[in-house]
Amino acid sequence: MMISALTQTPRPDVANKLKAAAVELEATFLAEMLKAAGMGQARQSFSGGAGEDQFSSFLVQQQALQMARAGGIGLSETLFNAMMEKTDAE
Repeated sequence: MMISALTQTPRPDVANKLKAAAVELEATFLAEMLKAAGMGQARQSFSGGAGEDQFSSFLVQQQALQMARAGGIGLSETLFNAMMEKTDAE
């Protein structure tokens, strides 16, 4: 019984969910890096005012998500592989 547990591969839906979670984690990391770099801060001239201040975090989050989906910095792949190893070990 133990051998069959080791030879089973995770279902594709599990792998897809893990991949999506890894991309989301990378996007969150990238969003924090973009915020630290000054993205989303109001500009001095031609500012959007209070509206820009309120919604800039959404813009930064979406930019980070698109970066992660396009390959990002490779963090999602590392996270995905680590989660797959954990899934395979169980």
